[in-house]
Amino acid sequence: MFGTCSFALSAALLFISPILPVIPLAIFVIACLIAPFLPQIGFFLPVISHGSSGRDAVAITFDDGPDPLTTPLLLGLLSKYNVKATFFVVGAKAEKHPHIIKDILSSGHSIGNHTFTHDVMIMLKSPKKLRQEIELTQTLLKGFGIIPFAFRPPAGIVNPGLGQVLEKQNMFCLNYSCRGLDAGNRRIKNLSKKILRKIRKEDILLLHDVRPPHNSRGTQIPEWLDEIECVLAGIAQKGLRVLPISEVIGKQVMHSIPI
Repeated sequence: MFGTCSFALSAALLFISPILPVIPLAIFVIACLIAPFLPQIGFFLPVISHGSSGRDAVAITFDDGPDPLTTPLLLGLLSKYNVKATFFVVGAKAEKHPHIIKDILSSGHSIGNHTFTHDVMIMLKSPKKLRQEIELTQTLLKGFGIIPFAFRPPAGIVNPGLGQVLEKQNMFCLNYSCRGLDAGNRRIKNLSKKILRKIRKEDILLLHDVRPPHNSRGTQIPEWLDEIECVLAGIAQKGLRVLPISEVIGKQVMHSIPI
């Protein structure tokens, strides 16, 4: 729609001055370059990135798993706080760790599609490649008795062809409105403080389910888990509840099927 309006305005301005049509076209080109990195604006396709329930609640999502060193710890912590999250899993990792996918589901959490290989450049590749990444993961997850409706693109980046691919799969794009800029758990220091300073009702929080890199003292997994626990405790102290994402956005994100 924005592109059509830009070209229509350019055509109209051509009757006034041969220079004026350049302005809306330039704005359109700049917007096209910026839009993939601002998926919340829904420039290329409808994107859900915020709740719509009106409740004093947030939803928590974890990207890039499963990971045998972090996911079991997360599941234990979420159980302690009686929190249901959504895990946007990478198909190749799910294939490698099927028992963890079963644990996620048996714990009452939801699962979304995060492509098969988590190629952050996937949106620059052919529509066929993008479709294969999504379909491979859908097929794999059906083997666990679920059909995810929610797709989150790697790094949150979208492109003009994603909407058509998702429509054919009866899926939708689900991004986020709050994150701690943890760089995939490579920056976990003060993660909870960064999040708790800005999280608000109906936010969809992005976190990551991958092991942090080692530092001079060894593994940072305990520190990372402490930060996640501080996030959960801090959200409660703000008077907010953590609800399943389907309740926050008013839309089903996963469907169970017999296997």
